[in-house]
Amino acid sequence: MVVQASLKRRVALLTCAALALAIGVPAAHAGASDELPARRTAAEVTRLALANPKVAAWLDRYPPKPTTAAVFDAKGRVWDVKVWSGEAGQIVLAEVEDRGGVVRNAWTGPQVAWKMARGRPGAFGGRTLTSWPVWLALSAVFFLGLADLRRLLSIRNLDLLVLLSFGVSLAFFNRGEVFTSAALAVPPLLYLLARMMWIGFGSRPPRTSRPVWPVWLLLAATLFLVGLRLGLNVQTQRSVIDVGYAGVIGGDRILDRQSPYGHMPQAGSLKACGPADANGDVRLRIQANGRCEASNPRGDTYGPVAYLVYVPAVAVFGWSGKWDSLPAAHATSIALDLLVLLALALAGRRLGGARCAATLVFAWAAYPFTAYTLLANTNDALMPALLVVGLLFAASPGARGVSVALAGWTKFASLLLVPLWLTYPGDHRPVRRRRSERRTFVLAFAGATALAFSILLFEPDLGDALRTFWDRTIVFQVGRESPFSIWGWGQYNADGIPDLALGQRIVQGLTIVLAGVAAMLPARKGPLELAALSAAILIGVQLSLTHWFYLYLPWVLPFVVLALVLPRDRTAARA
Repeated sequence: MVVQASLKRRVALLTCAALALAIGVPAAHAGASDELPARRTAAEVTRLALANPKVAAWLDRYPPKPTTAAVFDAKGRVWDVKVWSGEAGQIVLAEVEDRGGVVRNAWTGPQVAWKMARGRPGAFGGRTLTSWPVWLALSAVFFLGLADLRRLLSIRNLDLLVLLSFGVSLAFFNRGEVFTSAALAVPPLLYLLARMMWIGFGSRPPRTSRPVWPVWLLLAATLFLVGLRLGLNVQTQRSVIDVGYAGVIGGDRILDRQSPYGHMPQAGSLKACGPADANGDVRLRIQANGRCEASNPRGDTYGPVAYLVYVPAVAVFGWSGKWDSLPAAHATSIALDLLVLLALALAGRRLGGARCAATLVFAWAAYPFTAYTLLANTNDALMPALLVVGLLFAASPGARGVSVALAGWTKFASLLLVPLWLTYPGDHRPVRRRRSERRTFVLAFAGATALAFSILLFEPDLGDALRTFWDRTIVFQVGRESPFSIWGWGQYNADGIPDLALGQRIVQGLTIVLAGVAAMLPARKGPLELAALSAAILIGVQLSLTHWFYLYLPWVLPFVVLALVLPRDRTAARA
């Protein structure tokens, strides 16, 4: 009788579902779809998932008999198959269709926890820019506009090809092959580090060679490229990644007289105020301020200047509380991109004349990874903009102090430039003058720092606000795990994937030594040496990061190009 009743219930449910489809009513509304039992068993779908070639190849790196679990999603009619292995934790996530038994998706290793590691072309920078025809065309323009076409085998051309070679790493990243992409990013970083050290510490400047293109053509190409980049930014409305979103939230909090640190929108057990996304997660929650806001719980990991810069745009465009098109993020990214161009034009005009200025702005506009950053709508153009402004006024110790302080409290990596910028232009001057200038630098640095951290005064307890800042930024970033550099691979405990933690400590120590040595040598420094050694230190920091990404390449591009085109003569002859 029980079996007969169960059979009747199934027939009734199927009949309801058929009638609902016939009259155009979704089956879920008829109360049938979610209640239909799975066609397959957990053991069956687990066997199908483990037999997937990608999953099987990854499991070969681990001991036999891993822990597995399979959960059926009645609404989506799909099974989620998970695999764990000891200290490595979860190592596989696969989606198996209940009806056909097809493995719809299979994610292994870093792809399990990091959605950005799963290979989604266009997830950063937009599909138009990252399509091969557009990317290769932009790369060709960058090379042809700056290359020495009279000497194809020149070191200048090799430098340009190395700068463009990060695109090969990006191609593997877009395919979800993050171990390969991370490894391929290391050789060009090492080359650029050695090249900048050679120029900065060397006794001879790089052999100068004028690009074939005349100044007017460089400027015309720059105007076209800038228009193209801005047009793509405006056209790609839903392209703001978490960095830009965090900046908008921070600007909103500051306008509400609140520190961003510890006040980012949370998820957790807060009351939902919006629908679930494709993954079943509800991002919109009622926050402590009573507003319905999309969560970004780790958005307060950046320096205070990274939030202050968004205040003007948020004041103009506002923020809806959602992770929507975020016009304030677009406006800020565009403004920062134009600020870098302006700073490079002024610095190049002062240090090397019209040709130098045209070359610098063209290099920024044509380099694919600066467009990649612009279309991702991040704040990564702010730090180089501040440092280029500092280089423009490098003769003033106060300007250098303000510049490196604001840059450092945007991206902490540039704090390692303090010794170099403090001692510039060297120890060949009278002792009294050196002391006076360094005192001015320190006071300017301290003043700019106090101004940047004034947003913490919004909090009732300054001490508690400082501790929150420290925990949410420095502590989090130092302990952060990531698969996007070679240093984070040890967390997977997989055969054939090396643990390079010791090597990372060595690179970090050498980078600190480099920052100290650059402050003392050479004894006399000009703009060329300042640019080259600044680039070297920033590249050293990038080489030592656990979480490295292509958005960081614009940090060093202006200084690499400056080191390649500036004459060593401190009074730089005008073109």
